[in-house]
Amino acid sequence: MNPNQPPTSILTVLSLDLLIQIIDHLLDPSDRKAVRLVSHAFLRAESLQRRTLNVLRREALVSLLRRYGAIERLDLSLCAGIDDSSLSLAVAGGAAATVRKVRLSRAGAVGWRGLAAIASGCPKLEAVDLSHCVGVGDREAAALAGVPGLKELKLDKCLKVTDVGLAKVAVGCPGLETLGIKWCLEISDVGIELLVKKCRELKDLDVSYLKVTDKSLQAIATLWKLKVFSMVGCNFVTDEGLRYLNNGNNSLREINVSRSHNLTSSGLVPVIEGHKSLEKLEAGYCFYDLEPLFLSKLSGLTYGFRTLKLDGSQISASSLQIIGANCKHLTKIGLSKCGGVTDEGVSELVSSCGDLDTVDLTCCHELTDDSLISIANSCSKLETLLLESCSLITEKGLNLIGTSCSNLQKIDLTDCNITDTALKGLSKCSGLMFLKVGLCPNVSDKGIVYIASSCRKLRELDLYRCIAVGDKGLAALVAGCKEIKKLNLCYCVRITDQGMSHLSHLEELTDIELRGLFRVTSLGITAIAIGCRSLVELDMKHCYSVDDAGFLALAQYSEYLRQMNITNCQISDVALRLLLRNLRYLQDAKLVHLPNVSKQGWDLALRACFDKLKKVKLPSELRYILSPVTIHMLQIRGCRIRWISKPLSRYEVPLQEILMGQKPQPFF
Repeated sequence: MNPNQPPTSILTVLSLDLLIQIIDHLLDPSDRKAVRLVSHAFLRAESLQRRTLNVLRREALVSLLRRYGAIERLDLSLCAGIDDSSLSLAVAGGAAATVRKVRLSRAGAVGWRGLAAIASGCPKLEAVDLSHCVGVGDREAAALAGVPGLKELKLDKCLKVTDVGLAKVAVGCPGLETLGIKWCLEISDVGIELLVKKCRELKDLDVSYLKVTDKSLQAIATLWKLKVFSMVGCNFVTDEGLRYLNNGNNSLREINVSRSHNLTSSGLVPVIEGHKSLEKLEAGYCFYDLEPLFLSKLSGLTYGFRTLKLDGSQISASSLQIIGANCKHLTKIGLSKCGGVTDEGVSELVSSCGDLDTVDLTCCHELTDDSLISIANSCSKLETLLLESCSLITEKGLNLIGTSCSNLQKIDLTDCNITDTALKGLSKCSGLMFLKVGLCPNVSDKGIVYIASSCRKLRELDLYRCIAVGDKGLAALVAGCKEIKKLNLCYCVRITDQGMSHLSHLEELTDIELRGLFRVTSLGITAIAIGCRSLVELDMKHCYSVDDAGFLALAQYSEYLRQMNITNCQISDVALRLLLRNLRYLQDAKLVHLPNVSKQGWDLALRACFDKLKKVKLPSELRYILSPVTIHMLQIRGCRIRWISKPLSRYEVPLQEILMGQKPQPFF
């Protein structure tokens, strides 16, 4: 071999099929990006193999669709500034011929022209998500009616869609299998009845919060293939409507009637009788009492019945005993804010349901360590335990949970007044990924050290108002839990710039809440901006000690920020304009009470980002001060402006007190 000849890469001799198989085994997006950057062979292979594309920048959409010619799932929900013209240009010329699913949720600037372009440019289109596009109405629905192969459509909170638009979809898309029209308040029984007549293939239907009545239920009951039905908050539906569902077809697998206040537990009896293969029943905040007939009928369900949620009901120990006896194969039970739940009742339930992996006992205030002991002894498969505001539990019960429930992944102990000793017990759960201990003032750095030393898979940690946690705890956290993605440190007032310096080593951190950390200055924020380059959401409300230097660092380094709260911060005209201009992916900004920003500063800053913002909170007085042109520029691009008239609370810390070294008053 000639020593002067550069070595040949092994990648050049591997076939395209082998390269594609290698890429298939790279599950981490950062790993895929790395191989694309170092090898043209991998770049070529991925262009043929890639099926999913998430686009963040509008100007990159055209080139990406042409590079990846086999895309089937196109996600534009986070694409800043996406509108009709950019959509039309992107799908022209057959560039999206292979696309089957398009996600456009919260794309406020997309209208009927863009959707018509998608309908014609994506001949294989099967699924469209327009949820939370509040400007979408009947004309946009009519555009989608031009997609005869459409099987899945989400129109949740498309507030302008009426019966007319739904009728267009029903007639044009008879093969529809999944439809979400939650919060489409203009849709009535008339629209639902026509939908049912035309779309006989429906398997999944969500009519939550619609003003439909029993007439709609009568029609829906004729959908022989319906498996999943959600009618949350349908207050005009009564028990009579549910009786129509007892039609003997036994198709329903999941039903959610939560917050439908005209129902009783007896009304669910026909549903249970008519659908013996039911797997999931949600009826939270729906009725106060559980009738004996309802409880007894649960025994008629098959072994496949796994999930029962009765949040907000009155449930006695005897009722829980019956549920346990009749539903022995439950894996998930929801008893959040249920009155009457006692240690005895929990014991009766879990002793019969040994397969439980999720137990929600949020705000069951009477529970003590005895309940935790029962759960630990019976639920060896437990993965999720929610105990918010169960203030009578102690380290004794939690220590046993840590010892017996080795599969525990998520636990919520918010407002439980636990101590560091309790966290020591929980640290035995080495697979713990989500931990919430907010409003626990006795949790200190010592407790965080216990968790960090053993729970190295931790992804989310909530320390809201844990006032005894400081920089040392954060140092231990960073050393032990390098995969943390979400961190809530709001009002942990001991934390300083040193703590921010520690956190800057969390390369995978995407979401951090720093509200009320008045000891953190621009030095700390600069460290976060430089080190945490994956940051997507940032809450700095009440961070009074951060000045322009910190915000300019965010503008320079935090390029992926999509959501930001800088309410009550000391930012100037220039810094605000640069911040909003430079953050290319910013979509949601809360900008209330910025005392150093002038009228002209507001105008210039908002004009610098009008083409990407989807939501913005502004002080109400700006409505009459801002240029009408500026407001129009935002709204015409689909940005929702929320005008906030809330005055400064008398409990909020004045900047002058902090600068003078006075002891701050507590936040509320």
